[in-house]
Amino acid sequence: MHTSRSGKPRVIITTGDPSGIGPEVTQKALASPKVKRLADFLVIGDTKTSVGSRKSPDICGKLSMQYLDRALRIIAKGEADCLVTAPINKANVRAAGFKNFEGHTEYLAEETLTKEYAMMFVGKRLKITLVTRHVALKDVSARLTADKISTAIGLTHRYLSDHFHLKDPKIAVAGLNPHAGEGGIFGKEEVEVISPAIKVASRSCGKVFGPFPPDVVFGDALAGKFDAVIAMYHDQGLIPFKLLYFKDGINMTIGLPFVRTSPDHGTAFDIAGKGIADPSSMIEAIRLAVRLAHHS
Repeated sequence: MHTSRSGKPRVIITTGDPSGIGPEVTQKALASPKVKRLADFLVIGDTKTSVGSRKSPDICGKLSMQYLDRALRIIAKGEADCLVTAPINKANVRAAGFKNFEGHTEYLAEETLTKEYAMMFVGKRLKITLVTRHVALKDVSARLTADKISTAIGLTHRYLSDHFHLKDPKIAVAGLNPHAGEGGIFGKEEVEVISPAIKVASRSCGKVFGPFPPDVVFGDALAGKFDAVIAMYHDQGLIPFKLLYFKDGINMTIGLPFVRTSPDHGTAFDIAGKGIADPSSMIEAIRLAVRLAHHS
């Protein structure tokens, strides 16, 4: 980690879509006693929500990406240690000409030439990594491969060990189907894809278990039996996570050459500009980025 002259980590925050709550939660978070003295901050973007700009979604999308690209240039020069991103709106970004845009995660990986990466959601007692992300439910099974699952396991193991400093982390893998397929009765993915991936990953990662029934495994992890859970698709992991940590959960991109965190909520256009947005998730995203920057 390269620190500033103050000895503190250098954190870039992009404020996201200017017509969402990103500018507000950023401002509130930086004013919080929990945050303001933790690091040297550089904010890229708007300081206030531009409510009227909702009439021009393509301009909002364009600005969102300009903020992000500027942050990437600064990080590439070695002038910052980590990145915290406020929410953007995928439809607005696509309207601005980024036709294949899927989200921060994929864009950051592409721009940094990162081949192996994943989304990890971090709460006080639960960490969840996704194998597939923004994929229609009907396409999930076809997208699951043993390589993708073992990669998600490997990345999770590495981050738990190297960044969260857990010795011999225990990782649980959720099944795809009800009752984890029950031996192939309710689906073959557990037998043909997930179990072989666990076997491969176990050779290098050690304590990897499953596949477990999805309706059981998150509760077991919450009880302390596992340090993280590998979920097969977006809502399988995000429903239990947001049920528990909707206000203060954190989204990470693991695998990038730098630490990147973000709040786990969206742009919340319905409350933007009203001064009522809760900054808790942004506060925790900043605190985690600083903590991981110290340890990287």
